[in-house]
Amino acid sequence: MPHPTVVLVHGAFADATGWIGVIAELRSSGIPVIAPSNPLRGLASDAAYLVSVLTQVDGPAVLVGHAYGGALITVAGAAENVVGLVYVAAYVPAEGESLGRLQGSFPDPPLTGNLKEWTYPLHDGAHAVEVTIEETAFPSVFAADVPEDVAGALAAAQRPLAAAAFTDTAAVAAWRTKPSWALVAGADRTISPEAQRFGAARAGAVVVELPDASHAVALSEPTHVADLIRTAVRATS
Repeated sequence: MPHPTVVLVHGAFADATGWIGVIAELRSSGIPVIAPSNPLRGLASDAAYLVSVLTQVDGPAVLVGHAYGGALITVAGAAENVVGLVYVAAYVPAEGESLGRLQGSFPDPPLTGNLKEWTYPLHDGAHAVEVTIEETAFPSVFAADVPEDVAGALAAAQRPLAAAAFTDTAAVAAWRTKPSWALVAGADRTISPEAQRFGAARAGAVVVELPDASHAVALSEPTHVADLIRTAVRATS
């Protein structure tokens, strides 16, 4: 049987190039993989965009979500051709739950005090708020185990997340009906490891933890991330 297509979904403050090492690992194993760009405008609209991508994937798909991308695969994972979910240093919300509420059950990570607000225009002439990580704080908050020059470039190239994404609620939790796996980044300063462990346990996910990994674990530990994805692919093939 052919492998399902792996669909890699990046999170806030980043783009799909953060999966570069994971993509190379999966392709070396003959696993088809795509990494679409995430609009980062809000949970409902971003999940709808991801579903539109899935409708154009031939055959079954395994969704992999990093960070905020975990919330997106939780909702979009209800699509018929999704056969498995993999969470990487990610939020794993329940239906009716927002990311703010989920994280609010645990001590604030360093990210909380290091967000910078921006505004962007809406179609009706109003403006909405979006956030990035303060550039000087980015390396320690997001990418502490990534080379300094790379972390600095990532800080300068951040993609902002609409603030509404923290208050939007998940319409469905696909992990209730789809098998799931989770990698917990034990040294994460963007999403607290406690929140990652809680969400993964609630979903009944198969969990792997890297105690020293930062939030940028897909960049710093691509082999470990790819190994977990390969496990999911084998289990769903």
